[in-house]
Amino acid sequence: MQLTIPSLIISIVLFFILFFGIGFLLNMLFRASWIMAFLFPVIALYIINNAKLINYFKDPSTTFGHLGEKVTSIATADFIILSSGFLGTVAAGITMKYLRKKGYQMF
Repeated sequence: MQLTIPSLIISIVLFFILFFGIGFLLNMLFRASWIMAFLFPVIALYIINNAKLINYFKDPSTTFGHLGEKVTSIATADFIILSSGFLGTVAAGITMKYLRKKGYQMF
């Protein structure tokens, strides 16, 4: 399916906001500023590959082989959208660091 420019822009903004929010909440709950930035590659690979989680344990060679094929054939637009999600997680970590530095104990 062809991705139009408005759809790409909306997807970039949505992924940034989505992963910023998830990263902010996880960082607040676990008091670790970069937890979502470390978890993001796992989530991104799960988004790219449509395999069920159990398949990684049942048949790892086939599943990881299929994952490698999917990662190498990812479209530029998909890469940009996923990168904006990663930037959202990094922005959440920076925001947490800033709020803690300013004295907000909750964060």
